[in-house]
Amino acid sequence: MAATYTLIDSYTVGAGGAASVTLGSGGTIPQTYTDLKVIISDRNNRTSAINDAIGLNFNGSATSFTSRRLYGDGGSAYSDTEPLYPIIDNSVNSTTSTFSNIEFYIPNYTSSNYKSFSGDGVMENNSSTAYATLSASLWSNTAAITSITIVLQNASFVQYSTFYLYGIKNS
Repeated sequence: MAATYTLIDSYTVGAGGAASVTLGSGGTIPQTYTDLKVIISDRNNRTSAINDAIGLNFNGSATSFTSRRLYGDGGSAYSDTEPLYPIIDNSVNSTTSTFSNIEFYIPNYTSSNYKSFSGDGVMENNSSTAYATLSASLWSNTAAITSITIVLQNASFVQYSTFYLYGIKNS
């Protein structure tokens, strides 16, 4: 990792699982960096499918988000809009003990402009249904980002899912 990355916060889900994970809880993300990067290795407890969808909320808000995602499963490619959950991840019905690998990049998080961010994720599964996803998202809010909550659409995070928040300086 580049020398300009600084670990701000991290979290590992314990035995009871977690419905969501907040990094920078209490509004503690320092406003001294240029950009933010969230790195996730996760698995969820959804039993009705091999996957779920994951997304970010900022400052406790789940409103004013728009996203466009591109994804494929090894045989087909898809494109759609999914405002709150732009990346596909592993569930307990995917290959045993496999975790998704996901990154979100949030530039200019302290700006008074709307906040754009991108996502990149790959689901691990020993079948033809293992999604790779790219997303471009926008939070139509001018507030600086002070906390990030990672949420799932239909499930909870299982034990050993990990979450890291890095600050990036452009100098």
